[in-house]
Amino acid sequence: MYKSIVRPLLFTSDPEKVHHFTFKMVRFLHQLGFGGIFRSIYKIKDKRLERTLFGLTFSNPVGLAAGFDKDAKLFKELSNFGFGFIEIGTVTPKPQAGNPKKRLFRLKEDSAIINRMGFNNGGVEEAVERLKKNPGPESPNHILIGGNIGKNKTTPNEDAVNDYLICFEALFNHVDYFVVNVSSPNTPNLRELQEKAPLKALLNTLQQKNNGKPARKPILLKIAPDLTDSQLLDIIDIVHDTKIDGVIATNTTISRDGLTAANKKEMGGLSGKPLTSRSTEVIRFLSEKSNQAFPIIGVGGIHSAEDALEKLNAGASLVQLYTGFIYEGPALIKCINEKLLVAKQ
Repeated sequence: MYKSIVRPLLFTSDPEKVHHFTFKMVRFLHQLGFGGIFRSIYKIKDKRLERTLFGLTFSNPVGLAAGFDKDAKLFKELSNFGFGFIEIGTVTPKPQAGNPKKRLFRLKEDSAIINRMGFNNGGVEEAVERLKKNPGPESPNHILIGGNIGKNKTTPNEDAVNDYLICFEALFNHVDYFVVNVSSPNTPNLRELQEKAPLKALLNTLQQKNNGKPARKPILLKIAPDLTDSQLLDIIDIVHDTKIDGVIATNTTISRDGLTAANKKEMGGLSGKPLTSRSTEVIRFLSEKSNQAFPIIGVGGIHSAEDALEKLNAGASLVQLYTGFIYEGPALIKCINEKLLVAKQ
């Protein structure tokens, strides 16, 4: 029904307007009591799907990637579609409008999206107020939340660590793990923080603050798919040296290889099917070269259960959806989990 009726209707309008409309509709349907119906259709409860990583138990290995629910407005409702975890953000210390519109583009011929949103969000404090509604980890109704943090556009790179620390402190009691985002192509000069020296300094500072807490939280690093093999080896060294808990591979790409859509030259980060192979390559490289030394969350171009299994087989412990969720609908989550259960038989 989604691909035959709902998606064609949604894809007739501007992508960003559709995103906000969809949020309103999902919230409205839940207010009418459809949450239980969605859970019964899409959610699979089976202990065999559980994954335990860095001290957290995920009910299943399929999560929602950052960027979809930036401001933690709909994490409870979205979890009813069967996700094992939800990653909110990227959030920044201060609210910011992001880049000028139009900034979100569908490439239907390529099953892809280009975005240059620019960390548009209401600021970390606004997200915290919403996250307070999530029951604590001891509750059976707790939704496992990742907090994806970044810097404001106006903050120079030499002061970026302060922005990450502000977000870290504000979110600490309200998320289950953190993701340090230095890989978005849509904030000027942000990717320079992926270089070895500034990245190591940033992560060490966060770890120092983390280790000073009564109970620390896992910290992961989200990396770009455009890194060279040499840079990926640097990432492995950095994870080892800073003792962070894992890597999310990958963010969007600036590559435009093999695209056919007329709007393929729009500036921004590309996600969707064109990223499938490269994301898996990065996962496999990190897993093999590190001797599986740390967990990897695989994201990028997952549009089928086979895509998800390919990433898991390449070395990912969990996977996340974004563009695939938009193109394939919530049935994709259930399809992946069903395929995993079949593979265990």
